[in-house]
Order: sequence, then structure tokens, then C-alpha cells
Amino acid sequence: MGVAGVAGGPHRSSPAGSRIGAACGGDYGHRAAGAHTGTMVSRRPTRQVVLKGASSTVLVGGDAPISVQSMTITKTADVDGTLAQIYALAAAGADIVRCTCNEPEAAEGLAAIVPRSPVPIVADIHFQYKLALAALDAGVACLRLNPGNIRKPEHIKLVAQEAKARGVPIRIGVNAGSLDPDLYSKYGKATPEALVESAQRELAYFEEVDFSDVKISVKASNVPLMIEAYRQLSEVTDHPLHLGVTEAGPPPAGLVKATAGIATLLAEGIGDTIRYSLTADPVEEARAGRQLLEAMGMRTRKTVDLIACPSCGRAEVDVIRVAKEAEAALADRKLPIQVAVMGCVVNGPGEARTADLGIAAGNGKGHLFVKGQMIRVVPEKDMVAALVEEAERLVAEGAEARIAAADVGAVEEAERNRQLLLAEQGDDPNAVGQRVELIHKELG
Repeated sequence: MGVAGVAGGPHRSSPAGSRIGAACGGDYGHRAAGAHTGTMVSRRPTRQVVLKGASSTVLVGGDAPISVQSMTITKTADVDGTLAQIYALAAAGADIVRCTCNEPEAAEGLAAIVPRSPVPIVADIHFQYKLALAALDAGVACLRLNPGNIRKPEHIKLVAQEAKARGVPIRIGVNAGSLDPDLYSKYGKATPEALVESAQRELAYFEEVDFSDVKISVKASNVPLMIEAYRQLSEVTDHPLHLGVTEAGPPPAGLVKATAGIATLLAEGIGDTIRYSLTADPVEEARAGRQLLEAMGMRTRKTVDLIACPSCGRAEVDVIRVAKEAEAALADRKLPIQVAVMGCVVNGPGEARTADLGIAAGNGKGHLFVKGQMIRVVPEKDMVAALVEEAERLVAEGAEARIAAADVGAVEEAERNRQLLLAEQGDDPNAVGQRVELIHKELG
């Protein structure tokens, strides 16, 4: 369902002179104050795209809530490090996470990351169209293509055809700093019109192969330029829009710049998903995005923040069922903590170590951990009850006290169960090897 007051409704009213082709020049930073009333208008209607992750599906556009995105800063080939950051981002409020796919090793890393991620993964592609094809083989939920550096129409259309065959959407990610050289020649510099034309060119290539599962961004580090580009784009397309001020810089200045651009557009009813681009730990990006949407009444505030892993090949329980039971049991409790429900003790405690509290299944047991450190092992049938009990204690006593009160032998028992699972399931229960073989064939 959409958020009351912001989703659905008619297209936003447009200030004079904002349409494509209007003479803007350097004037886009000086729009008359009276052009907008300061009150939020109805959200512009758009198409909807679907990002299908291993454990969650996120809708973007239409009447879906505005989503928060961030991007990992790890090497994607570092599977465990990247997954740890993805879980931290999910816990901080990210609904979607983007990972770079800049080399064959990154594509292989994605093949292992995707089935274990709690949120849909977007592959960020630059220059090499074959890496987009490899990322599709890895199972990503979405691609991001930059029209400024993948320019051959035949390559663009091939990627779109392959994405269509798999039901995977693509974001056209236009950036003021990397426009096609002929657009710089035409406009003299990065202008709102140049950014919008870049997006429309890419969209035209997609339309030639009947691909329409698209979202679009026209980012710039100059806030007035970014705002006007999105205003103009919203007049000429009904595809969902991804908002962001690129290279906003470190906080606090970066937070101010990003908020100025994103919040202005959201208040005008423009935007379906957002990302803060900060020179900082990406967790700060996710947290800022979530806080902005909450402050504007576009997302509901939460008490317990519950995340869960996908039900992958290692899962020892029905993760979806346990997560729903835990969510229901914790829903009405005023516990401002992050709780993780993980399907296996092999990877769970490490991947969700940034959560305040978590539980991981294995060998008929539930393994409770606080900040990644094992504290208790309980029978599988008692997992949810033990999780709720520990959540209450954690809030009352604090993490250090609960870690200090860990049951004797909990760490050793958890490690025994972990080793048993590894012996039973082997090293590749998610058939990552098969995807890697496809990637090798793709990249030749």
C-alpha cells in the first residue's frame, strides 16, 4: 500500500518554464520562491518495477512505499566482508543494496552473495557490458547501467534483452560527471537538458527491444542542477525515479546537500527510491535515508528492527515462518533494537554481527548471539520464546552485561553444531559453483 498523503493522486503541478526544451541556461538554481507552496503534493503516478531478492521482494514506483538504497564499499569478491556490510545496511534501514561488478572476480562474488543476502542486490556496471551479462548469471535483482560509459547500441540492447528474459529491471543511471562526450559538445556543459536527453537515449534503445522494466536517475553533485534535471525528467516519463545527489561529500555538509536535493523533490511528489551518496560508512547513508523518509511521514517508524536471511541451501529451519513468528511476538514491545533471524549457525552469527541480537538455527538447536557473540543454545522449538526473553533482558541490562552472562559452553556447543552442518552440507549448498561456471563462459 502507498503512504497516505504521498502515494497516488494526480501528477504534480508544474512551475512555469520547467518543461523539456524551456530555456534554462544557468537559471535553474534561481526558481521563484512562489512556484512551490512549501506543502507536499500528491506523489506522481509511475509504473512499478519489481526487485526479486533471495529473501525479500521490493517494489519500486506505483503505490509502493519509497525505498532506501545504499552501496557497499567492500571488494565484492570478498564475499564474507560484503555480506557483513549488506546485513549492517539492512539493519540500518536499507531496502536495496548495490554492489560494484567491476571485474570477473566481483561477478563470481555476487553469485555467492545473492543467495545469502537479506535484501535485493543491484549490480553496478561501468564500461564492460559483458560484466552486466555475468551479473545476470550471478542472479542479481537489478542492474545499474551508466549511459556515459557503455555507449555501443548493440551492447546496450543485448543487455536489455538478457535482462528481459530473466525478469530483471535496469536502472538507467545518468551522472553529470560522466555524460557522453557528444552531449557535452551539444550543451557546452552538464545541464538539466543534457542529463534528461542522456536518459531518453538509453530508454529509446531499450524500447527497440521491447524492454520497459526500467527506473531512472539523473544525478549531479550540484544540487540546483540535480533538482531541475529530475523536475524535467518527471515531465517526460512515467518510469520510477531514483533520487540522489552524487558525490555529496562527508557529513555534515554531505548530509545537508543530499537532504536539500532529495527532500525538495519528495515534497513535490517526485521520487520512488532514494540514496544518500556520502563520503562515510555506508551505514550512515542508509540511516540518513530512513530518517528522512520518517521525518517526512513517508515511512512508518519502527521499534524492533527485524532482519532475516534468505532461506538458502544451508537453512536448518523454515526461516520465513520463524521470522514471522518473531516479528509478531516482538511487534508490540517497545524495544529499540535490531534483531536478526538466521537460518544457519554456519554463517548467521558472522553475517549479522552488527545486529544487537540474533538467533541462528543448526542441528535442532537455536543459537542466541549478542553483537555476534554466542551467549545461549536452546532447543529449536524454543527459538522464538528465547529470542523474545533475551530481547527484554538486553534492553534492560545492556549488551556488555548479557555477553558477560553467557551460558558456560555456549560457544563450544555452537561451534560443534557448526562443524556438523559443514560436514553434512559441504562447501557449496547454494550451487554457487554452477553460477560461476556460467560467468566464466559469459566472460570467455
